[in-house]
Amino acid sequence: MRKLLALTASAAMAFTLSACAGGGAGSTPDPDSTGAAATSSAVGEAGAGGTVGVAMPTKTLERWIADGDAVKSQLEEAGFTVDLQFANDDIPTQSQQIDQMITQGADVLIIAAIDGTALAPQLQVAADQGIKVIAYDRLIRDSENVDFYVSFDNFKVGVAQGQSLIDGLKERGDGPFNIELFAGSLDDNNAHFFFDGAMSVLQPEIDNGTLTVVSGQTSIDQAATLGWQQEKAQKRMEDLLTAHYQDKKVDGVLSANDGLARGIITALQNNGYSGTVEDGFPVVTGQDAEIASTKLIQDGVQYSTIFKDTRLLAEQAVAAAQDLLAGEEPEANNTTDYDNGVKVVPSYLLDVVTVTQDNITEALVDTGYLTQEEIDAGVA
Repeated sequence: MRKLLALTASAAMAFTLSACAGGGAGSTPDPDSTGAAATSSAVGEAGAGGTVGVAMPTKTLERWIADGDAVKSQLEEAGFTVDLQFANDDIPTQSQQIDQMITQGADVLIIAAIDGTALAPQLQVAADQGIKVIAYDRLIRDSENVDFYVSFDNFKVGVAQGQSLIDGLKERGDGPFNIELFAGSLDDNNAHFFFDGAMSVLQPEIDNGTLTVVSGQTSIDQAATLGWQQEKAQKRMEDLLTAHYQDKKVDGVLSANDGLARGIITALQNNGYSGTVEDGFPVVTGQDAEIASTKLIQDGVQYSTIFKDTRLLAEQAVAAAQDLLAGEEPEANNTTDYDNGVKVVPSYLLDVVTVTQDNITEALVDTGYLTQEEIDAGVA
């Protein structure tokens, strides 16, 4: 079955992102107006593999559309009936969608939670009905009813982001350099791993004076961006520039994802920073290899992004679903690090790739994740 899954997953590698990212540093994809995607059709009449409810958080970020498409496609190719829903970043909507999936007879739930602490009641109902639960990319907390977790190594994502910031700055010399820190949303468990990983490599450089956080805002509580909202990142960057950089220049910004990076870049451009990184524009990191940000990297405006191949993550989610339905334990490569507050959840973690202007073609185009035409246009 795993060999068959690998073959179907390989076939799915040819699909490309269907999201439409914004056309510039300050834009994002349009959200789904209803907050939910239509339920998919079954493969065959009965969905021989069983029924899987897939709960994704939003369509406002390109990566979640790609995740939803990849999971749905690979599940259907493996013979499952799929109910895919997007919750438009609204916690009650996602809770209601999961309730509906349970009522309609899902055998397995694959959940990318909006708030990792908000789903314990739904998961208890699922467990009472024998429904298995896979946490997808975001760990679901405070519940014993999480059977498996598939994700990327989120601490390593942060390490890669921090190291990329250092590398980009040190291409300019030995420093010292002025930087600011932008983390994700505090209700996203991954945001803490990203920030801790980044700080594991940035803190020594801060301690030895190579890097200076001019604002002094070095804790995740100070650096967090509620809901991962691009507009909030732009506003905070503008406020930081006004308050702390009237007589100084910011050299680099740790950004936890591409959406935040585009907001940060827009704020910098609105405050007189121009040109490319090679010309001295601040080094800005990112995550998710969104098309709009990949275009900015190609153009030399954003320095880097962290590529997390959603096709491979979908493959692991499908494999875990098949194992759980067969009464088997899914293959885990980490059984120690992901404590959700109630239990350590067995996990399968994937590696990531740092993408800069130098390796866009190798990392994203040659692998079939994006086309060169999409990158050149900045949209799918």
